[in-house]
Amino acid sequence: MDFDGVYVTAQGGVAVLTLSQPEVMNAASGPMMRGAMAALDHIEGDAAFRALVLTGEGRGFCAGANLMAPEPRPDGKPPGAGDMLEFAYHPFLRRLRDLRMPLVTAVNGPAVGIGMSFALMGDLIIAARSAYFLQAFSRLGLVPDGGSTWLLPRLIGLARARELSLLAEKLPAEKALEWGLINYVAADSALMDEALALAERLAKGPAALSMTRRLYWESPHNSFEDQLALEQATQHKAGQTNDFMEGIGAFYQKRPASFTGT
Repeated sequence: MDFDGVYVTAQGGVAVLTLSQPEVMNAASGPMMRGAMAALDHIEGDAAFRALVLTGEGRGFCAGANLMAPEPRPDGKPPGAGDMLEFAYHPFLRRLRDLRMPLVTAVNGPAVGIGMSFALMGDLIIAARSAYFLQAFSRLGLVPDGGSTWLLPRLIGLARARELSLLAEKLPAEKALEWGLINYVAADSALMDEALALAERLAKGPAALSMTRRLYWESPHNSFEDQLALEQATQHKAGQTNDFMEGIGAFYQKRPASFTGT
């Protein structure tokens, strides 16, 4: 199904959301973000989808913000450098954070600036061997955005986060894996097959997977005691699902569980 600047395909219980402006290496514009949000409405409105893959068409995953297509402010004033964050990019980042299903990002090429932030939103991140990550902001006289100053220190530590943002050097996929920024590196030709295999595995998992991803998103904000309390409340909720009953039955019957996501 086509939306503005993106399209959605399906493979069983997996939805694939593809950024589709290959002529600009999928640089993110306002229309693309609105198309992506509409695509997520479609995906989350279909109970058959239980996992999502986010990727890019062509040679790039996302080359950052499309600086050639500035959006006018709603109040008619000239747009500032940070306005697109509030009106376009932040809503998409929050939507990815709050998904009801696990997210795999398949980084098929350069993930630059805000595109790097999109890539890092994945619960599992797999990159093509030729892909790279780049905090390009300082090359333009800007500061890191898209949540990168929150994400990067938590993923790879403060020293490496500063290095990426201050020096604005490319981080190849293999080194990103070594640093613990991503989960897997795949041959370029095998990227989507491997990403779909991961997503299909997640799509067959229990409803508790969406609760687990929420626990990890909440964890950095909480004290240890707060997180213990949140785990307890979430475990109570998980214990009321059909999938928990199926999991217990499968355990005692010594057979693989067949989860339905409910």
